[in-house]
Amino acid sequence: MRVRELRRLVLLVIPLLLLLYTGFLCLDTQPPGSYYQVKNWIRGKLYSSYSVLELRPSASSDIDDDVNKSGGLFLPNPNETHVELFSLSTPDKKYFRLRFGDRLAINPNIIPHPLLENTWVMIAQQHDPLDATHIQFVELACDATFDESKSELHCLFPPIALPIAPTGLGNCKDELEYFNLNVGPHDARVFYGPRASFVVYGSNSHETCFGQWIQDFRVLMNWESGTEGQEQESFFKLGTELRRPGPYSATEKNWFVFWDVDGQMYAHHDVAPRRVFAKLNADGSAGPDLAPLAAEAGDKRCLDEYMPKPGPEDESIHQATNSLSVTMCRRYESDCRPSDANTFLFTIFQHKTFHRFHSVYEPYVMAFRRRLPFQVYGMSRKPLWIHGRERAGETRSQMFYVTSVSWKASGQKYHGYLDDVLFLGFGIEDQEAAGIDVLASDLLAGLGLCSEILRQ
Repeated sequence: MRVRELRRLVLLVIPLLLLLYTGFLCLDTQPPGSYYQVKNWIRGKLYSSYSVLELRPSASSDIDDDVNKSGGLFLPNPNETHVELFSLSTPDKKYFRLRFGDRLAINPNIIPHPLLENTWVMIAQQHDPLDATHIQFVELACDATFDESKSELHCLFPPIALPIAPTGLGNCKDELEYFNLNVGPHDARVFYGPRASFVVYGSNSHETCFGQWIQDFRVLMNWESGTEGQEQESFFKLGTELRRPGPYSATEKNWFVFWDVDGQMYAHHDVAPRRVFAKLNADGSAGPDLAPLAAEAGDKRCLDEYMPKPGPEDESIHQATNSLSVTMCRRYESDCRPSDANTFLFTIFQHKTFHRFHSVYEPYVMAFRRRLPFQVYGMSRKPLWIHGRERAGETRSQMFYVTSVSWKASGQKYHGYLDDVLFLGFGIEDQEAAGIDVLASDLLAGLGLCSEILRQ
């Protein structure tokens, strides 16, 4: 009896698989049954976005026209459509790989080592392409140096797993109920503040399904914690959930923290469809949303002018990196002194598109003022293009997604100048980690200034 039932099941399943295979052929010219194509669809719809709003495939029949109109994928010449970034360290000016020994890793971060010259700390999420469960998550870390012969930044010793504690069960329901099984941190962002280093990561939330947490990175690395006083940067010795002004989304991700000129800490929760940010307290709680004050000071008109416009389906704007402070002059110029008129905070956000089972992220810079109400100073007129990123045919490109930005020089933490060098960390196609070193002046080239819009 069981054999007969099994045969009937096979007769039903085989035609269904043939229909699915034919459907893939009609939808895309890439190998329809490839592992990474199916994986990218699943991650694009569920895991990467953490959004139940993206659980539907695109309904457009003229997908190429829609994508071209939205500015998402058609890239005839990066010099015309993007600000192209070239590496200062590699002979061919292309990006370099980040090697974590024999481990695969994605979503990378690079920060200067606090004690060693010409040494950096690399942190990234361990990646197992054969793991279909996506339940156990680990952040890897190691000391790294640059190998000029191979054009790669590689671990000096096997990477360790950061001892970030699990945060218990979440409050996930319906389509996201499987997130309750999550153990460990997602998509960590490691960065320096004005004095200390921190990690912000995603994990099960007490407030919603999936939230954002922060911890003093020095504790995880067993580095000396520095001052013992009660200043803000001695908080967060244990993992602390960050709160936000309501309402919450079911899944929150990629918040970044920033500091004003007086060292007060804030959390930036959303960049679109409107900015949301608030003062951050020692227990992770947040004050009221301060973004309406910035909107009144000119943010609304500026964002309406420069913010990329997502298409009607399967497109969105995402915060991407931590923040840094930059003075818009060169360090060794005699009249270059930081002030409110020339020093700003900046971060990178991304315009995400998901078409034809493939995601593309276009990064942009947003710079904003360092005092209340932190209104936007300027934004990239064109997205950034990392030299070495490849196209796949006429209308497709590799999925590069920027996850971190830091100053490259030893001892440099939160603040820098236009002639200082930055590290960008980014992932490629959810398969590998990479980085590029560029001048701050190159990253910030071509900003559209809000003052130009407000004068009109």
